[in-house]
Amino acid sequence: MGAVYLDTSVLGRVLLDEPDTPAIRLELGRFDRHISSRLLGVELRRLGQREDLLVHAEELLSGKLLIPMDEEILACAETLTPSTVAALDAIHLATAVRLAGENELDAIMTYDKQLAAGAEEHGIAVVSPS
Repeated sequence: MGAVYLDTSVLGRVLLDEPDTPAIRLELGRFDRHISSRLLGVELRRLGQREDLLVHAEELLSGKLLIPMDEEILACAETLTPSTVAALDAIHLATAVRLAGENELDAIMTYDKQLAAGAEEHGIAVVSPS
């Protein structure tokens, strides 16, 4: 399969070795490319630092294509619908919407219900392995 966008709810679960980690790893293996916003690096490293898992966070980020948060993405995130998507998740959604518009994305993987609803509203398939 092609490319999947990852938000922090996905790799955060893997970092913390939550029960759905095997299902996430299996689903990730079905995609050739794993993409996210540069924001993922900030969020996952902060979580890794808090939990004394920074080295593991770095390993999880290895090989991921992280898209810079440029002015266009930030401006889009400010007004992107639906308004129920939280601020940082709006940056993830704006990045995914841009990639989907460029035909560079096949799905978004998230466990965040508002982000998932936003992705669906913008015609992006949602994957939440369990």
